[in-house]
Amino acid sequence: MSSQPPIGEIHSAVRAAPGEPVIRNINWGGLKTLYIKEVRRFFKVQLQTIWAPSVTTLLYLIIFTTALGGRHAVPVAGAQVPFADFIAPGLIVMGMMNNAFANASFSLLVGKIQGTIVDYLMPPLSTAELLAALVGGAVTRAVLVGVTVWAAMAIWPGVHVTPHAFFAVLWFGLLGSVFLALLGVLTSIWAEKFDHAAAVTNFVVVPLSLLSGTFYSVDGLAPAFRAISHANPFFYVISGFRYGFLGLADSPVTLGGIIVLAIDAAMAVLCYALLRKGWKLKN
Repeated sequence: MSSQPPIGEIHSAVRAAPGEPVIRNINWGGLKTLYIKEVRRFFKVQLQTIWAPSVTTLLYLIIFTTALGGRHAVPVAGAQVPFADFIAPGLIVMGMMNNAFANASFSLLVGKIQGTIVDYLMPPLSTAELLAALVGGAVTRAVLVGVTVWAAMAIWPGVHVTPHAFFAVLWFGLLGSVFLALLGVLTSIWAEKFDHAAAVTNFVVVPLSLLSGTFYSVDGLAPAFRAISHANPFFYVISGFRYGFLGLADSPVTLGGIIVLAIDAAMAVLCYALLRKGWKLKN
């Protein structure tokens, strides 16, 4: 007499037919695991990834306000703003964006160099989930740096960083961080060695950051240089984030928010396409 269970019991024990994916929607478990891995990676060296950038950004504020005009005022939208209050928001969001880029540009690149890129490609994660985890980890680091810098500036004498429009602070802070995180993912996909990532940092990110109106108002520039500044996407992030603290901006805030959102969407699509294709990752 056969000891095999009835056919109905066999079918009830089979969770999915061969070749049929079991995870049909979002793999929240895998997404959370990769996100936590990215956060733990930079948090294990928090002196380098969080506290050092925060101190450097605060030193920018001290140097520029003490040595280069701490008592001067900057004209913004027809109003005179104290120099320290003017540059403080820009320094906060610039620190957030630079650290978002640094974190995202390291993830896949170090995997390619060390031969561990398979740890990102083999788990049962969709391309969108992989991208979301990488960007999420970078934005988390950016937020931690931003909060740390803001807290230090809040207690620094002569600097006022009380939010005026909290939604604008969140919108431009997060979208600016996502923008640089996506640029970092794109860099880590393209780069084959650390020199390539450093080249993007030195010749793209740093110049765009310094020419974004962080340390000056673009209203005081010549028309040609003003037009160049308005072509810089960093300018809209800085201007919108500054509006969140001062209630004043060098450009239309709504237009800037739409432009940054459109850039983020375009870069997300590009990163998604390259990750899905496996360009420079699977060969």
